[in-house]
Amino acid sequence: MFEPVIAPSGTLLGLLQRGRGDGTLHALAAPRAEALAALNQCVLHDPRQDWQVENRSLYYARLYLDLDGPLGEIESHLFCPDDLVDEDEGRTGLALSVLGHLASYGRDDALMLLRRYAASGANWSWALDELALRDDDAGLRGLAAPVLGRFPATPEGEARLAAAVRDAYEPRPWWLWEETAEFGDRLRAARRQGSFDRWQRQLTPSGPRPGWGVAAVFEWAEDGLRRGTPLHVPAARCLAAVATPEDRAEILAAAAGAAGEAARATALHHLVLAEPENPAVLDLIEAAGDEPAVAAYARMCGPAAVARARVWVHRPDALGTAAATLLASRGGPQDAALVLAALRITVRTDGPDAPALFALVDGAGRLAIACAAPILRHVYRETASSHLRGRTARALASTDPSFAAGFAVECLWDCEETTREVAARHAETADARVTPRLRRLASDPAEEEDVQSAVRSRIAPESAV
Repeated sequence: MFEPVIAPSGTLLGLLQRGRGDGTLHALAAPRAEALAALNQCVLHDPRQDWQVENRSLYYARLYLDLDGPLGEIESHLFCPDDLVDEDEGRTGLALSVLGHLASYGRDDALMLLRRYAASGANWSWALDELALRDDDAGLRGLAAPVLGRFPATPEGEARLAAAVRDAYEPRPWWLWEETAEFGDRLRAARRQGSFDRWQRQLTPSGPRPGWGVAAVFEWAEDGLRRGTPLHVPAARCLAAVATPEDRAEILAAAAGAAGEAARATALHHLVLAEPENPAVLDLIEAAGDEPAVAAYARMCGPAAVARARVWVHRPDALGTAAATLLASRGGPQDAALVLAALRITVRTDGPDAPALFALVDGAGRLAIACAAPILRHVYRETASSHLRGRTARALASTDPSFAAGFAVECLWDCEETTREVAARHAETADARVTPRLRRLASDPAEEEDVQSAVRSRIAPESAV
């Protein structure tokens, strides 16, 4: 996938791309055609930085419902010629997830689109997973012929079918089809083959063997590096299992670079857990200063590592960033000024989407750094990551007295359930929009249980229906 282009945060499109609650509120106040155009742009061109940790589908589905939005644009996107040549599931995944939520809200047009796409689309498995959660048995049985028709009755086709059955995220359709006379024998054979393949992989592991020693572990890590697959983290776990006190000198020499890059990274990752309070280990990390060394330091959390972080936090490199991260998560009140300075520098130099901000924002909230509120508000408004924005909202709840009457209100419409939960606990009910929104969240069957629990703590049981 290409990196998404995110519009400015002050525009309707930018708000919707970020999944902010203000996006929904502005869309409902905007001309309907303009709101639908921005909404379709978001759904057809996934704006998320990381779809595995950021939610948008329920947020966009709710807005389609509120706008009574037609699905013609989504239909054209799903069945356009690109679907015949572009196998990247990121092209259609968000649209299919939105259709899934709309189907659960009773939109029959969304259900029909999912059925059509499962029968003929390139990303059919995603559509089938959505239907497995929402369609009835009759609808799923009607898809058996077109889906199984994708797998010809050849050795290659049967192998692909076995893999599809084995790896299905939602197995319900396959179980239903296995019960039919027409497809039962073939699917039972595919399921048995998939189980056999899994068993065979377990019998032929490619990793460590009993009887390995320190040298064999280092060699395995080096082989992984040659193949372009760094293995120093699992190799460090192996090292912990095979190393003896007599091997300590060899491991320390490897950590100093005597046995190559992979061995050095493996030894450092082993030593930060085996000898977390040894100053010599921290000296080795400082001497190396590269990515594996910094990653090894990030695994440390003891007093010696925190004390060294106070020295390293001023460094303008990755080790300085790791030190600031450690102080944010493990430092005490005396480190508040250092965490605040790192937060300001990171935003100023790397912008509101810097990876280091996740820990620094959490640290500002954990340490209740009140004077961090202005920079946290900036991150909240500007970041394109809804995951980071949610963590910023939690930090603002601890640092900003205006949060309850300000950002907490819009967070009730946020795309992230954890952010909605924070809002449900803090939003000021003096705002006329808050109580009706709490009641809607309490009665929405698609809402997460944690959010509804937070809502129930704010409103009386009889008003939650």
